[in-house]
Amino acid sequence: MKRNIYLKKKSLNEAKEIVSRLAELIHLGTETISVIQSLGRVTAEPIFAKISSPPFHCAAMDGIAVRAEATYGATEDSPKVLTVGREAFFVNTGHPIPPLTNAVIMIEEVHQIDSEQVEVMQAAYPWQHVRAVGEDIVATEMVFPENHQITSYDIGALLASGHGNILVKKKPKVLILPTGSELVELTDINHSEPLSKIIESNSYVLSHLIIEDGGDPVRHGIVMDDLDKIRETLFSNYEKVDLILIIAGSSAGSEDFTRSIIESSGEVYVHGISMMPGKPSLLGKFKDKPMVGIPGYPVSAILAYEELVKPLLYKVLHLTRPERTKIKVFPIRKIPSKLGTEEFLRVKVGKVGNKFYASPLPRGSGMITSLTKADGIIRIPSFSEGLEEGQEIETELLRPLEEILNTIVMVGSHDLILDLLANHLGKDYPPLFLSSHSVGSLGGLLAIKHGICHMAGLHLLDPETGQYNLPYVQNYLKGIEVKLITLVHRDQGLIVQPQNPKKINGWVDLLRKDISFINRQKGSGTRILLDHELQKLSIDPAQINGYEKEEFTHMAVASMVASGMVDAGLGILSAAKAMDLDFIPVAKERYDLVIPTIYVEEEKVQKVIEVIRSNRFKEEVLRMGGYDVSRTGDEIRITYNQAPMTK
Repeated sequence: MKRNIYLKKKSLNEAKEIVSRLAELIHLGTETISVIQSLGRVTAEPIFAKISSPPFHCAAMDGIAVRAEATYGATEDSPKVLTVGREAFFVNTGHPIPPLTNAVIMIEEVHQIDSEQVEVMQAAYPWQHVRAVGEDIVATEMVFPENHQITSYDIGALLASGHGNILVKKKPKVLILPTGSELVELTDINHSEPLSKIIESNSYVLSHLIIEDGGDPVRHGIVMDDLDKIRETLFSNYEKVDLILIIAGSSAGSEDFTRSIIESSGEVYVHGISMMPGKPSLLGKFKDKPMVGIPGYPVSAILAYEELVKPLLYKVLHLTRPERTKIKVFPIRKIPSKLGTEEFLRVKVGKVGNKFYASPLPRGSGMITSLTKADGIIRIPSFSEGLEEGQEIETELLRPLEEILNTIVMVGSHDLILDLLANHLGKDYPPLFLSSHSVGSLGGLLAIKHGICHMAGLHLLDPETGQYNLPYVQNYLKGIEVKLITLVHRDQGLIVQPQNPKKINGWVDLLRKDISFINRQKGSGTRILLDHELQKLSIDPAQINGYEKEEFTHMAVASMVASGMVDAGLGILSAAKAMDLDFIPVAKERYDLVIPTIYVEEEKVQKVIEVIRSNRFKEEVLRMGGYDVSRTGDEIRITYNQAPMTK
């Protein structure tokens, strides 16, 4: 079959205008539901109070109900004596006051002489401590207008005004149709066999987003890439719903059938939107039902929903879409972007000093973790070629601002125990968060120098002295007062496939023609160690197959080896163990944290140090394997022209 092309590509703003028109095709019916089950529903008519609240004059305090005029002239020196049952009536809070009374005197201010008489030493005034009829709600007044979304508080008002049931708009029913022969349901996986298909998850994410936005998702099972089966499924289900979302099949592949199906049974308004991720989105009409073609990659699917489906649902329900909190941030590095395409950049955000800094997350459309780990989204406009380092720009926060303020920003070398450290902080000292960015050890030092992080992780071998870290701190951070605290000593080595089928024993084996290698990025401590060892053996890096190919984390290196894409990579033992790979040790190195002194006394940084020095943390690190914690938490004294000293 021939490939599709994007014949009706639109800008995101043009697509949103079409979404607004598609919403007009949906006409929701109404239904009567119980008030106690009405949370989040939208009123279909104005609601008027059936009764007043309170429905009678009632006591606002425990005490005695009186006629205020009967107490006039009462003082401590000349109290008024009242007869119980005739001039004074004992009442509790919320109880109706007897006829002809118009005030309540608190029980603390009443002296009971005997069972028949009380005395008061201060005059009451009319309607003192009394809730009058209709103080809150008056019968026949409008409690809520039409198109009002019911909140938890509103349920109380509805019940108080006498309503047990109300008329609401029906939830828009949304058919979700996942397509693709490459997909499999999680429940259909045979865990004893290698997985050869992708677990379908987009439809479940979209279902819960629809629920959050007031809709009623109707998920269909996976439909294979077969034009007739997809068409048959649509014809069998379209009359039962208000809106159709078809996942995948709207791109430009030879098995992407959505556009041709819609063209034959409806109309395509948009095929391709100038947004990234989310370009393959499609807008159209199947028969008389609006339809959105959702891209298959997870991030694209979610962003297409946020930009196209969410506003459609809110318009249908006549609700105002809530705005996310927005703050100004500064990118920590230059970020290029494609001219002519609006990009949604996922970022980590942290406040360092008096500024918020944003670090970009991976930009791939298939990386759902770029959203689960994101603190915010930066919209790079279509007329821009990207962001400059230090350029102030607005970010929409995906997490509460309070969480951002409680985030410790760490930049530098990657290690698996950083996840362990982050978990301990969240568990032991909520609501603290550790946000770590893997840019290599030298990148961490530069981040400290530029003041864009609270701490950096590094493991840099100085070939001249044989020392780790201290010479680099002394050289790169002159004039900046910092503390150097040991996190761990760890094993570095060659990560190879199980049972080491290629019989790799050391550096020289990397020169073999049958060996492929994966490297770490320039500036990482692992890369510096590799280059140092190669130089000692007078090995030309260009002779190593794969030396120029780079990954940014130890787990990424281990994953490349585990997948069989390469035979070896240099990394830490814990990464090899995590992927059940073999390991050939080559060095033991010290991994330190560098913390500017100006941040050391901050409470959140102190908590990091406390966790590192705790026995529980050290025990968990040891269980991971490949680590030595005998000096964990030690502070390295920074002196110039002297060897490092340990506190």
